[in-house]
Amino acid sequence: MAKYVIQSKKGAPPRGAYSQGWRAGDFIFVTGTGPIDPSTGQLVGDDIEQQTEKTIDNVATVLEADGASLGDVVKVTVHLSDTSLFARYNTVYARRFSRPYPVRTTVGSDLGHTPGMLIEIDCIAYAVRKANKRAAPRAKKGKARR
Repeated sequence: MAKYVIQSKKGAPPRGAYSQGWRAGDFIFVTGTGPIDPSTGQLVGDDIEQQTEKTIDNVATVLEADGASLGDVVKVTVHLSDTSLFARYNTVYARRFSRPYPVRTTVGSDLGHTPGMLIEIDCIAYAVRKANKRAAPRAKKGKARR
């Protein structure tokens, strides 16, 4: 099974020791991302609707970097700074994802690591890798791959 990292300059840059995404076989794992502008690194949006739009845009960018889309997403985890925002975020989410919707867990979380951030989303997508897509990086001689 091929396994490799996915990075996109069009997506929100990592703010810590993590990758934007990984492909493992036919599954793509997208890290938790928020409403961060990739060009400035700054928070985008003053309300949950704007922040949900930008966050989903950032998730989509990582998926698209490896030939997938929001339509390939099978599992989503959403962290809200305030669960009373659920109905408003859900309106945007329902418009951006298609039926049948991915399975989803939405929880309340402390998102204080980025002041003003109201939402963070991570996901898992299932997208069969095309034969012409890049090959997984090869391990260097003498070093074992894990």
